[in-house]
Formats: sequence, structure tokens, C-alpha cells
Amino acid sequence: MKKIKAILLAAAMTLPLTACAAQQPDAGKAAADNRETVYQVALLQSLTQGYYDGIIKVSELKKHGDTGIGTFEGVNGEMIVLDGKVYQALGDGTVKEADDNETVPFSNVTFFDKDLTAPLSQMNDINSLKEALTKTVNENGKNLFYMVKINGTFEKMNVRSELKQEKPYKSLDKALATDQREFNYENIKGTIVALYCPDYMGGLNTPGWHFHFISDDKTKGGHILELAFSSAEAEFDATRDFDMYLSDNSEFQGMELAKDVSDAIKKVETNEK
Repeated sequence: MKKIKAILLAAAMTLPLTACAAQQPDAGKAAADNRETVYQVALLQSLTQGYYDGIIKVSELKKHGDTGIGTFEGVNGEMIVLDGKVYQALGDGTVKEADDNETVPFSNVTFFDKDLTAPLSQMNDINSLKEALTKTVNENGKNLFYMVKINGTFEKMNVRSELKQEKPYKSLDKALATDQREFNYENIKGTIVALYCPDYMGGLNTPGWHFHFISDDKTKGGHILELAFSSAEAEFDATRDFDMYLSDNSEFQGMELAKDVSDAIKKVETNEK
């Protein structure tokens, strides 16, 4: 099936990180530039409205990044991409490495290059983590994209996944209302993979933070609803370019993607009722 590819560059902004000197624009470094791109499959807005058909295979997604988040056709679980592997946290609480032929309706990935780090201490809830990470973002360029990894032991980790949906698809908030499954873990070792989108991305994704988790033994994971931990170090990959992959499927093309679904997105992101 033919697809449409759209590219949006983050306005050739100068990266304000001293650790990123090697990332300044250079026409002779096309391969390096390719690493400095957040690659997005479709829109969070299309997913929220119930477009769950996969438009790209996992095998192809891996060519565009080794770290990221997303979901699978039919929202069959939460996606965690870490160290080049794509993991599928399923609605029954299990985790598996996704098959290369599995398809993806929504995802964000990049090739992770650590640009800076920030210590984190006494994070009692997810809002305190957002505040700490946002402080670092504001100090280093709030209009860039950031992929973040946080590895540590988490005293509290509350994650969710969802059961696979069948057609005709319901909107995501309605699907989660009946088919979301939550899992609570204590003193679990693992990695948070987080994406930060700038405010101007409100029509294509959700501005701010989106968090997924996977345990070190790769048996537990999902979309983070709540957490707590004593100390850890956040690794940031600041990225200036954005590349979005769309479908020319008639159903997708018929969607009203300018529709304001911000309330529904907030509900599915935060588990607010």
C-alpha cells in the first residue's frame, strides 16, 4: 500500500548543549544527521480517534531508531524500544520481543545519542519527575525534542497495557475504559523510556512527556501511570529534526485530524476519569 511521507524540520535551531558540538549542521555528515531525527508513525490524534491499523512493520521501524515508544496494530499492547529491540507489553501483563512482521499504527523512535545527564532524587510521583525533567529541558532548549532514558530501581511502578481491539474500532478512551489492565510493581529494576514533545506539536502528538517502562529482565512493562524512586540519573538525547510517516488509506485520509481531542488524550495519558 502506498504511503505518504511528511518531513518537518525543527527550524534549524542551534542546539544549546556543549556536549552536542558534533551535532551542528554539516552537509558532509548525512549519516550522522539521520540519527538526529525523531521518527513518528502517524499521529497520536489518529490513534486517539480509533485508527489502529498498522501502517509500517516493526522491521522497518527499527531502521529509523533504536529507542522509543508506541503501540501495535489493534493497540495490542504498549511498545518499548530499547537498545535496538522492540518489546511488546501485552494486556495480560506479559512482555515479549515483537515479531518483525508485527505492524505499527503509532510510534516515536530515534537513534539514542546521550547529549547530557541530570541527577534525579526523591521522585515521589510522576508529576515530580515531569517537573524535574522539564527543568532540564527548559535550561537546554524547550523547542527541541528529547528522548530520555532512566535506569534504576523503582520503589513504585504502576503501568498499564490494554487488550487487543477488534473492528469496528472504538476511540482509544472508550477502549481503555473497558480493556485497560493495570499492573503494580514494587522495588523493580528497569528502564523508563520517555519522549518530550515541544508545545507546538499539539496538533500531531501530545506536548510534554510520555513515559513507558520495561524491567531489566524484560518480563514486565507498559505505559507509566504512576511511580516513585529515590535516586537515578536521566540521560537525554536532544533532537532537532522530526520526520512523520502517514498512510494514504482512504479511512485515514477521511479522518478529521484537526479535531480537538486534547481532553481524550489527557484521559488516556494520565488515566484520569
